[in-house]
Amino acid sequence: MDGYGDTTPAYLAIRVTHQESPIAALAERDAWQARERYPELMGVGLPEFFHARECETGGWELSEYGSDTPQGARDTLGSEFRRRAKAAEESGAERDRRKWLAAAARMDREVVDELSILGTRFTIARASRFIRMGTGGPEPPRPTDPDPGEVGESHRLPSRTKGFVIDPYTGTGLADGILKLDLIQFVGAPPGAPPEIAADARRACVTHPGGVLMPAVFMVSERTDGRWQAHNPGASHSTPQGARDALAGWLRVMAPFTLDLDEAERAVYARVADRLDAKRSNGASVAGSRFRVTRVERLVRIGPDGPEGPRPSDYDPEQPIEVQVRDLKARGLWRGEDEPLELDERAEKLRGLWEEEEARRQAVRRGR
Repeated sequence: MDGYGDTTPAYLAIRVTHQESPIAALAERDAWQARERYPELMGVGLPEFFHARECETGGWELSEYGSDTPQGARDTLGSEFRRRAKAAEESGAERDRRKWLAAAARMDREVVDELSILGTRFTIARASRFIRMGTGGPEPPRPTDPDPGEVGESHRLPSRTKGFVIDPYTGTGLADGILKLDLIQFVGAPPGAPPEIAADARRACVTHPGGVLMPAVFMVSERTDGRWQAHNPGASHSTPQGARDALAGWLRVMAPFTLDLDEAERAVYARVADRLDAKRSNGASVAGSRFRVTRVERLVRIGPDGPEGPRPSDYDPEQPIEVQVRDLKARGLWRGEDEPLELDERAEKLRGLWEEEEARRQAVRRGR
């Protein structure tokens, strides 16, 4: 009987391989325990978008940082083209410089999700996000999840996505192989979502039936009125400390601003942030709300022609930059670079809060 290994397309296969290193073995154990403690998989409403470059050796290399909208990924791709144009100019490759600049200019004025320049294909890739849920709430970070960096300094760390290649041929451990299978089959839409979102999800299962797991990221979940939800659905962080830092920043700056806290209330929120920093804990409670640093799984769907791109129903409110500028000028709302920006009272308050927070951070750095 013939095997299927050599005839099945890589994007339709899940290769499970033995994990050699001790760290990989521990991570495999943690993954199995997570399946038992947090058995329910739930989709996070907003996906993440990256620009990706097709590799000569196979697969697609993702950009270091993602965006919560397709246009954000298109804008970073345009910036990548300008960087390549600069490199071509420095090496004296004038023809290449013109090609890269022309591609960047096109990204500024058109909605483009795939193009080829100088023999290299680029595309906008969509990563779906999921969390595990148990009876006690969403899954927190695992003991084997990398968590480097000082408190308040997580933004200085490189993204775990840097250099990551989407290649369905790459093998995984057994637990991740089962997770990949679960996520590939996952079709869902947030409660109350328009029917086109569910229709796009079902269509993706047909057009992009394979998938590749990306490194996990971390976000903050909030429990209010007996229900867990994403505190900031569009934000995710490469490390648990990144999510803690984001929560501490919200407690010290954005909560006083958005909730109009008085001085006594601000002090309560600040003390919670101080405890979060001191203990590097994954949970915090204040004013009837509970917060938890939450582990987020990510999957890029793969089809015969590469990774899945943006779906028609994906949230994508912004136009390319040239279109935005043209619209603002037509409505008389465009400000020239020399025109000073006047801040209203609310904006001045926010600036003051951030200045206080930056002064606090500087004091902490000096004290280390």
